[in-house]
Amino acid sequence: MLLSSSKPEPTGAANELVYRRLRSQVMHGEILPGSAKTLRGIGKEFGVSMTPAREAMRRLVAEGAFTLSSSGRISTPELSRDRIEELAALRALLEPELAARALPRAHLALIDRLQSINGTIGQAIARQDPVGYIRTNLEFHRTLYLRAQAPAMLAMAETVWLQMGPTMRSLYEKLRRSELPQHHRLIVAALKAGDEPGLRLAVRADVTQGLRMLAQ
Repeated sequence: MLLSSSKPEPTGAANELVYRRLRSQVMHGEILPGSAKTLRGIGKEFGVSMTPAREAMRRLVAEGAFTLSSSGRISTPELSRDRIEELAALRALLEPELAARALPRAHLALIDRLQSINGTIGQAIARQDPVGYIRTNLEFHRTLYLRAQAPAMLAMAETVWLQMGPTMRSLYEKLRRSELPQHHRLIVAALKAGDEPGLRLAVRADVTQGLRMLAQ
């Protein structure tokens, strides 16, 4: 028995809590590729009953954050080379467009914020903190793309990030970063210059270069 309480559990709120926390863990690479989960284990981890654990996992499987085998095994995906190439291609389509749409609204406060996030990325690299690196790297991109005012497109990009979270952790371990991503500096420079072609190129290179190393 996972929980014992005299009061009924607020199932909707519990489902949302578990969903958001697990989603964050997957997206930011806290869970490695091929890691298995059980509903009972999720319930214990988050202090909830089986019902919200099951509902949260159903949503995450539908989004591609987890896979469900015919035997009922729930695990984070181990992406094939073709799947990595496909997701990299999606990033190359979506994210330069989001950045270009954000460019007319790229005021100085946004540029300052992006530079501040880059500083935080540098701290994560110095600590050799892969989860912190992935989290702040995605924050850099999300902060820029929010200025595009294209919520449907951003939601699609975030679904790709979610599906790639565990793989991004593997990529970080392979690259062994020791300095800031060079393309972030190019992105900021293009924003300052109002250079849309340069911005598109910098974003496309930033979001695909490392992934294609994994697919080789």
